[in-house]
Amino acid sequence: MELMYVVSSRDAQTLLPPLLRATRRRGAGWSVFFTGEGVAVLRDPELATLVAEAGRAVVCEHSWLRHCDGTPCPVELGSQTDHSAMIADASKVISL
Repeated sequence: MELMYVVSSRDAQTLLPPLLRATRRRGAGWSVFFTGEGVAVLRDPELATLVAEAGRAVVCEHSWLRHCDGTPCPVELGSQTDHSAMIADASKVISL
C-alpha cells in the first residue's frame, strides 16, 4: 500500500476529505486506520463515502465503542494489531 492514513483526532474531519480526494486524483493506493476520538469523523456521510474507496479501512473496536455510542460502524472493526500490520504494508504514513 502506497499511503496509510492514521486518524486519531476529531480535527481530521476538515483535513481528511481533501487529502483523500487528492489521493484519488493521483491514483495512489491507500488505507486508513481510525483510533481514539478520530473514530467520530466517520459520522460524516461524505467522509464515510470517501473511506469506502480505501484498499482497507479499519476502526479500533475499543475506540468505536467508547466514542460512538453503539451505532453501527461503516467500516471493518479491528485492533491495534491490524494497525501495526497496516503500517508494515505502507510506504508512507500520514497521521492526523
